[in-house]
Amino acid sequence: METLDYNLDENHVATVYLNRPPYNPMNTQLYQEISVLFEELEKNPLVRAIIITGKGDRAFAAGADLKEMMNLNGAEMLEMSRISRLAYDKVDGISKPVIAAVNGLAIGGGCELALACDFRICSSNTKFGLPEVNLGIIPGGGGTQRLPRLIGPSKAKELLFFGEMVDAEKAVEFGLVNKSVELDQLISEATRWARELAEKPSIAMQMLKKSVNQGGSIDLQSGLDLEAACFGNAFASEDRKEGMKSFIDKRKPEFTGR
Repeated sequence: METLDYNLDENHVATVYLNRPPYNPMNTQLYQEISVLFEELEKNPLVRAIIITGKGDRAFAAGADLKEMMNLNGAEMLEMSRISRLAYDKVDGISKPVIAAVNGLAIGGGCELALACDFRICSSNTKFGLPEVNLGIIPGGGGTQRLPRLIGPSKAKELLFFGEMVDAEKAVEFGLVNKSVELDQLISEATRWARELAEKPSIAMQMLKKSVNQGGSIDLQSGLDLEAACFGNAFASEDRKEGMKSFIDKRKPEFTGR
């Protein structure tokens, strides 16, 4: 792939790098390659947790590639929007936990990519923003939908309507990120989280993610039914037996993903 790099370590953590430094702008090719790669990561049983970050220290992703966008007609823009939405949905919908290690700028589409992840850890030099209103448009990669679900409609409107950037401290205050660390600690901290998640029983992790993500968009009773079904799937796993037995035996569990 030309716009992405990735590696898989011995602890079952895949680290994906947006590779268009120094600002990693998001173009059609990058979106397409995200979709392809996340299909592969979903199918790979060796991958149990994923980190997404940007190459360099200036930007996670400084928005969509305006050089590509400005020359598109309406139909072409709709097609690019369809391709980008598919990429964000692949990240959001993968059954494995995904951590955005946000380094530097996360603007527009870059912010939306971070929103599609399960967790966000940022460096202290990070700035988040959804400035599309200042260009006469609105976010088209999930910003108006995922952001309010994450931080509430009032705070989301503050970011969306004013189109201003917020720093790492404000992002933590808003609940936009889980944690802020110094830049030189970012990857090590994200890796620590990912390795701990990778040690969890993968079927239970999948069922947790499905229950939370899908349950958030349906009514309570339907959500409780979904949770019950997911609970049954987790309970039927071999890892559930190992988890309970290891607890009784007072030893560390050895989960197999079955």
